[in-house]
Amino acid sequence: MTLPEASLLPDTSLWQHGWYRHARVMASPNVNQRPAGGSIDLVVIHSISLPPGEFGNGNVQRLFTNQLDWDAHPYFQGIRGLEVSAHFFISRTGALWQFVSCDDRAWHAGHSAYRGRNQCNDDSVGIELEGLEGGTFEAPQYETLASLCAALLQAYPVAYIAGHEHVAPGRKFDPGSGFDWRLLQDSLALPNRYFPQIA
Repeated sequence: MTLPEASLLPDTSLWQHGWYRHARVMASPNVNQRPAGGSIDLVVIHSISLPPGEFGNGNVQRLFTNQLDWDAHPYFQGIRGLEVSAHFFISRTGALWQFVSCDDRAWHAGHSAYRGRNQCNDDSVGIELEGLEGGTFEAPQYETLASLCAALLQAYPVAYIAGHEHVAPGRKFDPGSGFDWRLLQDSLALPNRYFPQIA
């Protein structure tokens, strides 16, 4: 199965209607409008690989665009029919894909709560890192993530950056113990209040 055609936005401005200039665009059908009057103030970091531990095969892109072949691997039977998306996906090499405009609601956090509000999909941006829950991530991924977060901080009133494990504790555990929160914080030069409590 081939991947849907991807494109880069014209090099005119950093953001166009919620689409980031430096990302490869592959629009997902799994999207809807955000509730009126909300404020996009949260970034949620996830990890994903399909099947778990296998990288660079295009399956994450296929999942987010409803083109995954459910019969291609036994693991996929457990997620057959799943309709999910994230705003962004960062591969092990640091390549950046965007599936949903940041102005719209991606389906990444599920049942969740953070900073005193429920349903984090309503007012967050979801970023998926290619990797294993609890595993480590590559230097190019951190570089791309830091650049993306810096751009999001300029474009939106982001006040919090958290993991899926923090917005859905006990249900989700990614990105997990292998993610270096301190490295991200230092890269962005942000105070502790932006982040979950980190050692």
